[in-house]
Amino acid sequence: MRKEDKSAIIDQLTATVNEYANFYLTDIEALNAEKTSALRRECYKKEVKLVVVKNTLLKKALDNVEGDFSPLFNSMKGNTAVMFSNVANVPAKLIKDFTKDTKGEGKPQLKAAYVQECFYVGAQNLDALVNVKGKNELIGDVIMLLQSPAKNVISALKSGGNTIHGVLQTLQER
Repeated sequence: MRKEDKSAIIDQLTATVNEYANFYLTDIEALNAEKTSALRRECYKKEVKLVVVKNTLLKKALDNVEGDFSPLFNSMKGNTAVMFSNVANVPAKLIKDFTKDTKGEGKPQLKAAYVQECFYVGAQNLDALVNVKGKNELIGDVIMLLQSPAKNVISALKSGGNTIHGVLQTLQER
């Protein structure tokens, strides 16, 4: 590969890393063509960008990005595919669903992840990453918690109003 081609790929990878908030380093080496196509289709449906990269080019791209990504460098051995996503837990759920038939032992296998400005190294972190909530989920939880007391007060007032009205109407009839 010519030096110009490598620098173009590094620039493209740098732009992609800057574009997405989260990325997962995975191993998809043993997947056959059919399963690889199925994985790519699932990634496309869930708005996850799947890119197979050379480890040295990815390291150089990460060096160009602001921040220290050195905790991920030890995981960049062998075949590496990167799953880029703006929703934190979507790639983890995709990996877990794709490997559920093999009880988590099949491919794609999680190597490491950069999620919400934290590093997760090793396949043992997959369950933790599945449970990470995204921004919209957290906002929904906060709104639900804020609405709950107000709904309880309103329903208590409504039921109490009906009770008082019923009592007064009964007293009036007597």
